[in-house]
Amino acid sequence: MTFTELLHARQSVRHYQERPVEVEKLEMLIEAVRLSPSASNSQPWKLVVVNDAELRGQVARATFSKALAFNQFSLAAPVIVVFCVEKAGLATQLGGLLKKRQFSLIDIGIAAAHFCLQAADLGLGTCMLGWFDEKKIKQLLGIPRGTRIGLLVTLGYAAPDDRLREKSRKGPGLVSRFNRY
Repeated sequence: MTFTELLHARQSVRHYQERPVEVEKLEMLIEAVRLSPSASNSQPWKLVVVNDAELRGQVARATFSKALAFNQFSLAAPVIVVFCVEKAGLATQLGGLLKKRQFSLIDIGIAAAHFCLQAADLGLGTCMLGWFDEKKIKQLLGIPRGTRIGLLVTLGYAAPDDRLREKSRKGPGLVSRFNRY
């Protein structure tokens, strides 16, 4: 697949097959994150790959509530990957303070994009989740108190009914400018 084809193939998947994800593919996804760029090469991430059925179900239930049920599809994902934000190196922390930027969060976003694109290339579907009960998930997975969770990514083989959809995006003129805002 060319990179352009990959960009068109990657979409948020919300219907998964019960088929497990092979360990070899999980290792390739971890490698894609490991090779992701980061500010000052700080690599401020740690992944928790949740593929144990019982634990995965508990994590999935921490992504929705009775009032906000939009992430219920996560129950069907064979894998949920938790992107933890680790402390960046001193240079990155100082630069972030001086520039008022959270470089670690930018880095997590880049790493998650690499993960999702690699998954699409491997024939897997993903969906990034920003809505979850962080305290509950940290408790379930034994994540240290000072470590934040940046986002979660559901992962698996897309169900046949979750076909490739045409992307609806703003036009280039609405999202870009040359030389001036």
